Amino acid sequence: MSRTIKRGVPPKRPTPRRKQPVQKTSLFARTVGRLPVSEQTVKRAVTWTITGAAGAAIVATLMWFGVPGMIGGALAESAGQAGLKVEQIEITGLKRMDRMSVYAVALEDKRNETSMMAVDLEGIRQRLLRYGWIADAHVSRRLPDTLLIDIVERTPAAVWQDRGQLTLIDASGVLLEAVRPDAIPDLPLVIGPGADRQEAAYQTLLEAAPALKPRVKAATWVGNRRWDLTFESGEVLALPEEGAPKALVTFAELDGQRPLLGRGWLRFDMRDPAKLVARKPGMNQNHALADPAENGVEPADTTDDGNSAVGTAAEG
Repeated sequence: MSRTIKRGVPPKRPTPRRKQPVQKTSLFARTVGRLPVSEQTVKRAVTWTITGAAGAAIVATLMWFGVPGMIGGALAESAGQAGLKVEQIEITGLKRMDRMSVYAVALEDKRNETSMMAVDLEGIRQRLLRYGWIADAHVSRRLPDTLLIDIVERTPAAVWQDRGQLTLIDASGVLLEAVRPDAIPDLPLVIGPGADRQEAAYQTLLEAAPALKPRVKAATWVGNRRWDLTFESGEVLALPEEGAPKALVTFAELDGQRPLLGRGWLRFDMRDPAKLVARKPGMNQNHALADPAENGVEPADTTDDGNSAVGTAAEG
């Protein structure tokens, strides 16, 4: 067999491939590619962030011009016109404080007569806290028409006497209310300028000698530095400025060994930590020393003012 060869026709060469352009990836795209979320999610988050920032700026501008307040006022007025007004006030927790005083505070704001939504709850609470009796208060709404006020009262701990005025105080010295002389409650009496601010320290002092606590009738804060205790049997015990609890314990121990109270003594002085000085009315020094066992006291020495000096436990 023969094969025909065509002359003059060059063989076909393969067409060269076109070079594809290299795509450049931005830094943002490469960063997003490394995140465990899709690019669409990131774009939406960015969009919402920008929108939120713009919204915050708009709100700040509106607040500058008082628009939210005007809107709130309009809403409160609309609520009042719809019937959401303060019609009732329920007060709980009162034991001693005057109920009408609480009502007066709650109704002080005229807006209360317009709408429940206009009631300034925190404002009412702060005004209530100005009363000494009130340690805390909680104010809330109960729609449609009731204002709820829950009061936490302070507990009276003593009566403070200063310049002839009697005032009820709590354990921290907060003034509660005035006390009439003919209606003094059965509470400890603290006397003198600044004694109200020493009430907590006074209670701590009495706790040092529990046996004497119920026998103390009054305490006088002297010179803004120390206490004079007056017992129900009439004696006065002068305590030192420093170490008063220790001195009171020593006196309680002496009274337990040989009773001192109720034996006719007028005054005991423990300002000198080395001795207890006792004085009895209507008796001079010689009588006190002549028969010390009669009074349950053993005088150790004498003083210049005719008092009897009684040895204390501190002397051994």
